Amino acid sequence: MRLAVLGSGMIVRDFLPHASDVDGLELVAICGRPGSVQRLEELQGRFGIERVYTDLDECLADADIDTVWIAVPNSLHASYARRALAAGKHVVCEKPFVLDEQELRDLRALAEDRDLILVEAISTIHLANYRWIQDHLDQVGEIRVIQCDYSQFSSRFDRFRAGEVIPAFDPAQGGGALLDIGIYTIHFVVGLLGMPEGVRYTPNVEGGVDTSGVLVLDYGDRTAVCVCAKDSDGPIRSKIQGTEGWIAVDGAPNAVPSVASQRRGEEIRMRDLSVHPHRMVEEFRVFVDMIARHDTDARDRLLDHSQTVLAVATAARRSAGLIPTEQDDR
Repeated sequence: MRLAVLGSGMIVRDFLPHASDVDGLELVAICGRPGSVQRLEELQGRFGIERVYTDLDECLADADIDTVWIAVPNSLHASYARRALAAGKHVVCEKPFVLDEQELRDLRALAEDRDLILVEAISTIHLANYRWIQDHLDQVGEIRVIQCDYSQFSSRFDRFRAGEVIPAFDPAQGGGALLDIGIYTIHFVVGLLGMPEGVRYTPNVEGGVDTSGVLVLDYGDRTAVCVCAKDSDGPIRSKIQGTEGWIAVDGAPNAVPSVASQRRGEEIRMRDLSVHPHRMVEEFRVFVDMIARHDTDARDRLLDHSQTVLAVATAARRSAGLIPTEQDDR
C-alpha cells in the first residue's frame, strides 16, 4: 500500500506514530488545505512522508500513490472518495463512511466498476478481542440484552456552546454524538446481530445537533441499547447478557481492550488477544493485505457491513427528526 493521507487532524496525528508497525504500508504523501501547510510539513518531517500536497487533484494524479486514506470532515467523505476512485486509487475512508445511503451505493458501484478496494476505516470489527466475542457468542446462551456505552466529554464542547462553528458539532457537516462516537456502538452491535427490526434514537439536542443520546435497537426477542455522549462523561462499557452467561468489555468499543466472560456457575474469565497497543494498527494491516491480494470478496463483505451500519444510523437520525423522513423527502 503506497498511501496518501488526506487530512492532518486528530485521527491522523493519532495513527501516524504507529504507521511504521504496519508492514507493507508506505507513506508516500500527505494532502491538506494550503492553510495547513505548516502542519503538513511538520508531519512530513516527523514521519518520513515523501511529499506534501495542498491540491487534491495533484495528489490524486501522483502515479506513485495506489491508495488514499480519507481523514477529512465527515461532509467531505463522499466527494473525496468519488474523486479518488475516479482517479484509480483504492480508498480507505474514516467513519462515518458517508452521510447518505445512496452516496454509499454509488461509491460501491464505482469501486466495483473500477475494480478497486473501498473500505470504511472502523477499528472495532478488526480487533482480535472483538472477533473473539463474535466467535463465542454461543457461550451466553440466548442473547437477551446488549448494552454498549461510549461517553466522552468533547474538548470542543465548550467552544461549541460559546457559539463557535465546529465540524464535530455542525449538523451541516455531519456532526453530532451519534455519527462521531455513537457510530462505534452501532458497529459493535450490528457486527454481532445484524440489521435490527426497529430503530429509535432519543437525543439531547443543542443548536440543532445531538450532543448525546440513547439508541434502542429492536431485534424481536432481544434488545440492544447504545448510549453515546459528547457533552458528558461516564463509564465506558459494553455488555452482552444471555440465558447462560455474559460477556463484557471495559473500555471503548473502538478499542475493545480486553474481554471478561462468565457462564452460569463458573468463574469469571479475563482475556486480552490484542496484537498491538494501538487500535488502528490491526485494521490497517487488514487493509494492506486486502489491497496486496486484491481481495474484492473481503471488500464486499465489509461494504455489506458498512451499509447496514449506515442504514441503522440513518433510521436513528430520522426517528429523532435530525434528518427528513422518507415521506418528507417525497
